[in-house]
Amino acid sequence: MNESTPVLSLRTRELRWQRVRDLMRAHDLGCLIVGGLRGREHYETYITDDYVEGVVVMPLEGEPTVLTWTGSRISRAQESFSRGVEAWVTDYRVGVSGAATAGVLREKGFDRGRIGIVGLESAAPGETTGFIPYPFWKELTQDLSGATFVEVSDPFSEIMLVKCEEELALVRYAAGVSEKTCRVMLEVTRPGVGEEAIYAEIMREIFRHGADARYPSLNLHSGPHNISWGPPRWISRAERPRRVQKGDMVQAEIFSCYGNQEVQVQMSIALDPIDEVNRRCEDVPRRSYEIGCKVLRPGITFAELVSAMEEPLRESGCWAKTPLVHSLNPSGWTGQTSVNMEQLEGLPEGRLEGKKSPRKKVRKGDLVLCPGMVFAFEPNACIDTHRVNIGGSVIVTDTGCEELNVLPTRVQHVK
Repeated sequence: MNESTPVLSLRTRELRWQRVRDLMRAHDLGCLIVGGLRGREHYETYITDDYVEGVVVMPLEGEPTVLTWTGSRISRAQESFSRGVEAWVTDYRVGVSGAATAGVLREKGFDRGRIGIVGLESAAPGETTGFIPYPFWKELTQDLSGATFVEVSDPFSEIMLVKCEEELALVRYAAGVSEKTCRVMLEVTRPGVGEEAIYAEIMREIFRHGADARYPSLNLHSGPHNISWGPPRWISRAERPRRVQKGDMVQAEIFSCYGNQEVQVQMSIALDPIDEVNRRCEDVPRRSYEIGCKVLRPGITFAELVSAMEEPLRESGCWAKTPLVHSLNPSGWTGQTSVNMEQLEGLPEGRLEGKKSPRKKVRKGDLVLCPGMVFAFEPNACIDTHRVNIGGSVIVTDTGCEELNVLPTRVQHVK
């Protein structure tokens, strides 16, 4: 970290607040509750440039109020302000219950108005039913029985999708950190090394650059044919990490995050010699990635992008376990595919995955892509229990696509 590390200015705050208030006017809202709490996407940061695991109450006119669960989060912010960091919001308070939030709304005169809420029905990985707790919601609605609440998670998410230049500088920085982590992973991954050593070096590199890793921090798996995904099991239970061997595919999904701007990369390392099935799978995601970069441009829909990236799967007979592409900051637009899923009929993996209806494979596919949107390209190809996954993050530009990563966009081979 140094003085050239990018930060956000008050210009970005004014742009974000204007977008939020335009949304409020469009939905006839006098006030807005934006949840951060323990949600994955940290929505509150869009207004505050701070994450205090709380909520923000933002009126259509006037200053927002930040509610957090502990005074330590407030003293942390005050210390930054004392060092010269520009404060986006100055009204911080302890108390993040539904009753406390209702009290702030009454104080601001919105106890009988139309109030928007973000986080009740949001959709992010692991949050299929939002993240606003029931006790919070029960207290809020009982204390403000005369108010009308309007769920606006989706439209709020959509205004976050288009990044200004200052935000894109944070995205590029995070992508640069991810590229460095991929280099470290490539250097440390050799036969006989434990998965825990690879995991530790990746995380060390992220933290060394003043970045963080957004949930689930790091997915890492190894083996000649390992169809599983997610954080390694030894993170959450007493299970010995595996030592990687020749013939393995060692694959990681890395969630580097800087300034609340997340990027994702899918790093795959082949410990040669790998078998013929893995070699067949290796070519497919690379072709899908190249097609995505060629097709991505303003004006097409998200569904059209996903359809184009599916073509190598159709031609090869492979299926995909995870989405081929999804949005970033926030991550609610997901391009899952049902291509060739019928080959899993009767198999254990087929029972786990279920039948992916073509009507449901792409979430919010009618989104029209605009310059400044950021996506994670993560094409993957599976044959039975073999799986190869590659990819990096990209930005939609005025004319097409800006690729942010190199190493993880193809399989890297070592002996």
